[in-house]
Amino acid sequence: MKERIYLFDTTLRDGQQTPGIDFSVEDKIAIAAMLDEFGIDYVEGGYPGANPTDTAFFSEKRTSQASFVAFGMTKRAGVSVSNDPGIAGLLQAKSDAICFVAKSWDYHVAVALGCTNEENLECIAESVKAAVGAGKEAIVDCEHFFDGFKANPAYALACARTAYESGARWVVLCDTNGGTQPPEVRAIVEAVIASGVPGRCLGIHAHNDTGQAVANSLAAVDAGVRQIQGTLNGIGERCGNANLVTLIPTLALKSAYNTRFETVIDEERLLNLTRLSHAFDELLNRSPDHQMPYVGASAFATKAGIHASALLKDPRTYEHVPPETVGNFRKVMVSDQGGKANFINALKRRGIEVAKDDPKLDLLISIVKERESIGYAYEGADASFELLARRTLGTIPEFFTIEGFRVMIERRFDSLGRVKIVSEAVVKITIDGQTLMSVADAEGPVNALDLALRKDFGKYQHEIDDLVLADFKVRILNGGTEAITRVLIESTDSDGVRWWTVGVSENIIDASFQALMDSVIYKLMKNRQLAGKIAAE
Repeated sequence: MKERIYLFDTTLRDGQQTPGIDFSVEDKIAIAAMLDEFGIDYVEGGYPGANPTDTAFFSEKRTSQASFVAFGMTKRAGVSVSNDPGIAGLLQAKSDAICFVAKSWDYHVAVALGCTNEENLECIAESVKAAVGAGKEAIVDCEHFFDGFKANPAYALACARTAYESGARWVVLCDTNGGTQPPEVRAIVEAVIASGVPGRCLGIHAHNDTGQAVANSLAAVDAGVRQIQGTLNGIGERCGNANLVTLIPTLALKSAYNTRFETVIDEERLLNLTRLSHAFDELLNRSPDHQMPYVGASAFATKAGIHASALLKDPRTYEHVPPETVGNFRKVMVSDQGGKANFINALKRRGIEVAKDDPKLDLLISIVKERESIGYAYEGADASFELLARRTLGTIPEFFTIEGFRVMIERRFDSLGRVKIVSEAVVKITIDGQTLMSVADAEGPVNALDLALRKDFGKYQHEIDDLVLADFKVRILNGGTEAITRVLIESTDSDGVRWWTVGVSENIIDASFQALMDSVIYKLMKNRQLAGKIAAE
């Protein structure tokens, strides 16, 4: 019989310590719902009483299936449980469980808490008993456990045993500084179990400061722990936490684990993994990591022609798991390294059928290779490649023509003597024989050009109102003031679909305009279901 591994998500608490991330109450409600729907066992929501956001968040229970967890400190030394306001806030929170953070390194007990080792053990015991007495599941995060064990094994073990013997359902061993190595994790977990705390009540909380949070979590599972704590997409302070988006499919799909263990995430739920990961990044307003294991856009992508040829014959040649098991898809990319197999597969997935001996295919390959030799990068610009392919192999409707554009940049001083930079763009466009001219200004020239281009699109205006430029990247391809510039633009719309377009020129404004043009045309094609199959998958 397989043993159960429990999944504990701390995105809303530990993940919120990520630089640049600050969740609102509405954000937390949305993320908790995503995690609950996906099937996570425990959702830790934050620290009620520590700030207005978390206090408001815990005014109601925010999950329907997952255990809703409040986080906080153990009681203070010298204060009874009943008189500790922090404990009172935790007990009053609308949560199913309380996760207490407890010092387990004697150095921290002396320096941070300023109490004796025995007083700290009493704080752990009394806090756990208070939670259990209130009908809540008690969890104890033994902070800095691995560093504490290496400094004073007897005391670290005493902290873990005290939590367990006082009634804690889970005693979680935390690699708070993230520097412990997998062999050390394995040995220390085994020592904890040997000391009397059973593995069925142990958890692991690993930070990623050496890039081994996932490896350390798996090492702990091998050694006996049965709860894993982590975050969505591995966010967290410093280098982040163990990435649940990587751990979950590894446990589910790799025989080293799925023959011995099971989680609540079954095959059907696993299909939603990529969507969950990307939806979370969307909420954070950031682009997904293309190279993230399992769910990244490049996770099942191949570029070299010889690899693509073998991949199309049997995907197992270059894929460790089928991409569809995690809701991702195979991507054979086109580039100057690609052969016909890459192109045929890439076109087929876009609904474009072409024979291997079609001369237009040879023409497309030669165009791509020629363009990439001067700086284009189509493996990172799916939409621009699809438009190029359709123009070469067939036709694209002529939605509009650009008669010309002009961008002016003025540096001046305002009434207070401060430098002010203003960019003004003019775009002349013809639609159905009618010429329209639009003018817009902004702080930056590309922004002004984008605003002018889309300011008056005649009969197509309503079709592009939801078009948003999500990211803009510039790369200089050679040195000097006459350098060739490549611009990559990421766009999205109200459907949540993302696509990438590219432009290359000696002039950064012209390169940007090429990419902007492709983005708009792709949007119009997508609206008519004439393009966008790959982006919509």
